[in-house]
Amino acid sequence: MPFYEYRATSADGCRHCRDGFTKLQKLAEEPLDACPGCGAPVERVISAPQVVSGKAHMQRPDNIEKHGFTQYKKIGQGVYEKTAGTGPRIIKGD
Repeated sequence: MPFYEYRATSADGCRHCRDGFTKLQKLAEEPLDACPGCGAPVERVISAPQVVSGKAHMQRPDNIEKHGFTQYKKIGQGVYEKTAGTGPRIIKGD
């Protein structure tokens, strides 16, 4: 169920709807047309969605170790340092 933002369409509303409020509603529910507090007309406001893109949250060292992997970070030309997991602390491409 998404959260929808609403705001009063005129200055006649209460402080709650003039400042805007958030309502958790099912997708199939009709949008509100009145403030639940004072009954003033309200409109649904289009806002930016909260989106997590990519899988950077899955590359955290604790998540990598938990799944039995080892992660290295490049620290120089052909030199890598371990950031998570088991294995040698540094790998050099001599």
